[in-house]
Amino acid sequence: MTPQALQLTARADSGPLRALWALMLGLALVMAQTIAAQARGMPESFADLADQVSPAVVNITTSTTVAASTGPGPQLPEGSPFEDFFRDFMGPDGDDGQRRQRRSQALGSGFVISEDGFIVTNNHVIEKADEIEIEFFSGKTLEAKVIGTDPNTDIALLKVESDEPLSFVPFGDSDLMRVGDWVMAMGNPLGQGFSVSAGIVSARNRALTGTYDDFIQTDAAINRGNSGGPLFNMDGQVIGVNTAILSPNGGSIGIGFSMASNVVTNVIGQLQEFGETRRGWLGVRIQDVTPDVAEAIGLETAAGALVTDVPEGPAAEGGIEAGDVITSFDGVEVADTRELVRVVGNSGVGETVRVVVFRDGKTQTLKVTLGRRETAENAVPAAAPALEDEVVEKELLGLTLTPLTDELRDQLEVGSLGEGLVVTDVDEMSEAYEKGLRAGDVITEAGQQKVASADDLEARVEEAKEAGRKSLLLLIRRQGEPRFVALSLDD
Repeated sequence: MTPQALQLTARADSGPLRALWALMLGLALVMAQTIAAQARGMPESFADLADQVSPAVVNITTSTTVAASTGPGPQLPEGSPFEDFFRDFMGPDGDDGQRRQRRSQALGSGFVISEDGFIVTNNHVIEKADEIEIEFFSGKTLEAKVIGTDPNTDIALLKVESDEPLSFVPFGDSDLMRVGDWVMAMGNPLGQGFSVSAGIVSARNRALTGTYDDFIQTDAAINRGNSGGPLFNMDGQVIGVNTAILSPNGGSIGIGFSMASNVVTNVIGQLQEFGETRRGWLGVRIQDVTPDVAEAIGLETAAGALVTDVPEGPAAEGGIEAGDVITSFDGVEVADTRELVRVVGNSGVGETVRVVVFRDGKTQTLKVTLGRRETAENAVPAAAPALEDEVVEKELLGLTLTPLTDELRDQLEVGSLGEGLVVTDVDEMSEAYEKGLRAGDVITEAGQQKVASADDLEARVEEAKEAGRKSLLLLIRRQGEPRFVALSLDD
């Protein structure tokens, strides 16, 4: 230590300088905490943000005509003077024999996305509504009409006609939100209009029940009536549409879900342009890649979407085959089946994309022109010609097997299958039983090659062992539905 440093240290131990030193340390600590708070985006108040976005947030009231209750009426003694009264006015039918009707009202929230009156809300808020009334923060009310809905993401687009431009809020990029970021919700909870609540992003990429789910989870208070309302980031941008809560009692317990804005904007764009959704369709049946399946086919990591079936459609025309693992779609890495469904659905109908597949130990890139999902919901695999097989049973891998015959096709109602091995019994102590194989299942492939007899299956087992594989991948069909199962090979 230098003499100057020793001198400063000595002086710091004196009374006045010790107080100054403590003051400087305190100021440094405060400054560090302030910088840390700014780095986290911690707001001093949400008041300015609430003032900024309030004019664009709306309350929604819907009216629906429903049939009156047909439950049992009051029990009256025969001949009672009230008997005719309750029959005519309280019963399910009037004098003209027509079922009486009543009006049912529901409340929800929404937000304006353009000055010419487009409004976003949840589909379940306005579903089956006869009348939709929009109440603005100013107290003004307007009637709305439905432009389009998407039950798959529970999003609806409404339109109002206004004599003057309306205040609106922009969408933000939900992919930029991180767990721990501050968010603010606004809406009409329990009929208490234009209420604000705040919290943080608790989790990302949550899936509930829908095919295209991509929810932001938040602890900001969301209750009944908040449905369809916006979830804002600290810049006043909508990064989610409040849709659902997890609650044992119907009230907020701090687990709410908002559909991510990057899903919503894609849906809204299609509803504005077409009045309906037009999602891309690849035309494959898929399942997740498990570690044992990855080992069985020589894939280094258990990722991607394993193709179990390729009916007639875009994928078949593009050269995708059952047993392929789709690892990349249009430049996006595919982590699992949910990721593939999402990116395909967000792709344009008629768009030609590059699909990278893992097949026979190596990758290859295919070009596929996408179809439209909504017009292909009932697509089924093309029928294959039936083959005659000799009926011979054999036990292998804990399974009792026999070739698929015309008689068995009829019994199992799998007439479209060309060839395969029928499982007639499963050893309950075997791995095959643990992994769900049952009598009546049909094995159509082993080691990603077709099998028509037990000898074919035995050959696939030997080939896998010679290649150093610890398991063999089987393609199983049950009532026509395919799935892959990897079974361990005994030494």
